[in-house]
Amino acid sequence: MLTLFDFDSTAVIALIGVAVLNQFATVDADLMRGWTAQEMAVRIPIDNWNSYSSVLQSSPIITKAVTSATVYTIGDFIAQRTEGKTIGELDRPRITRSMLAGLIGHGPLSHVWYSVSENVFTNVMHLHGWWGTIVKVAIDQTTWGPFWNNTYILLLGLMKRDNLENIFGEMKRTTIPLLKSGLKLWPLAHCVTYGLVPLENRLLWVDLVEIIWVTILATAAAGGVEEESEEKSLH
Repeated sequence: MLTLFDFDSTAVIALIGVAVLNQFATVDADLMRGWTAQEMAVRIPIDNWNSYSSVLQSSPIITKAVTSATVYTIGDFIAQRTEGKTIGELDRPRITRSMLAGLIGHGPLSHVWYSVSENVFTNVMHLHGWWGTIVKVAIDQTTWGPFWNNTYILLLGLMKRDNLENIFGEMKRTTIPLLKSGLKLWPLAHCVTYGLVPLENRLLWVDLVEIIWVTILATAAAGGVEEESEEKSLH
């Protein structure tokens, strides 16, 4: 049976999805009348990219926040589906918490991280060339990666109104496993991030990879709750 909070959560998720799809679907609505299918296939992606770049330039933090919110919604949805839940069994408040973590956490914080780190890498550490990329990736994996993983756990815990002892216990439980899991995905991805992608588009590239990573993060975060429930059931 759906509660009022379930309904509100579903509505928020649906509104974001509709807004994103509407932006992509209507960017050329007034111009594409009479276009052939081939012209639409070529022009719509280009015009969408130009539209995104324009919005990114004028409102970088808001754009990155909405981008991350969308990705974190998708990631948690995929995580729950891979856990075997049907559409009707989806934990909508959990999806909403992940969405908000992307909106208020990952997007804005990533904007700051990539801007500040690039300034440090270039003007302070003078990292250039392929060897510089390797150093950048190593620093990212040992600083920003663990910081954001724990921030995600913290945000979810606060939104669930969990006590700080449990939240910090969850951070302790997941830090090393998530660091090890990250080493299987992010070093190669970040060779592209720091070696090929322009600064202004790094978060967009990272968010594409994040769909995979959020699935891991969300599953890890949910695992603590499930383990705690199992322990309580044994006592």
